[in-house]
Amino acid sequence: MTTPRTIPLKDADFNVWQNTITAEAIANATAWLLDQAWVTSILTPASTKWNAAWAAYENPTTRTPLITATKRDVRAEYEILLKILVANLKVNTRLTDDDRRAVGIHIKDTKPTPAPTPTTYPVLKIDTSTSRRLIVNFRDSASNSLAKPKGVHGAEIRWIIADQQPTVEQLTNSTFDTRTPYTLIFTGEQRGKTVWICARWENTRGEKGPWGDMESGIIT
Repeated sequence: MTTPRTIPLKDADFNVWQNTITAEAIANATAWLLDQAWVTSILTPASTKWNAAWAAYENPTTRTPLITATKRDVRAEYEILLKILVANLKVNTRLTDDDRRAVGIHIKDTKPTPAPTPTTYPVLKIDTSTSRRLIVNFRDSASNSLAKPKGVHGAEIRWIIADQQPTVEQLTNSTFDTRTPYTLIFTGEQRGKTVWICARWENTRGEKGPWGDMESGIIT
């Protein structure tokens, strides 16, 4: 996930944000071990200059093309300083993440979101057109696309050769596939026999979803 930009694009949002971060930097310069001379002699005057330029721009009676250009140039110069400040505060050990959020610095979430336990199941379509092969195509029951559900690693596929339809527990052969289709290969002696197949999703944490409908195919 992309971390949102810290410095707002719109001037009005930028004005609100810069007031907050600059005021906090000035108030906490000692506690945050900021360069006092830089804060006093460089950052504070730049903030004052921006506030004046923004006030002139905001006033319809004083707004002219020159005022607009001045506001743009002042912001560009001011942003350079604010980027330096933000870079410091992002790694400054004197601040907590709550401090950073309070001044509008976005903190990237480094804790991965756990994969959800699957709630849907694979829908199977068995292709028996190739001799001694059953091609097992599968897709999610909640979608017509071949994409796996979010957080799913692949499908557990169980099967057995039997005359009558078995229960899932009786499917003694098991395999795992991360991408459709999966091909089962048989011998010539097995031609004409019926293969029963069932599948379920498994997420990246090894958690399994419900079994789908059992399908069958005859080995040609």
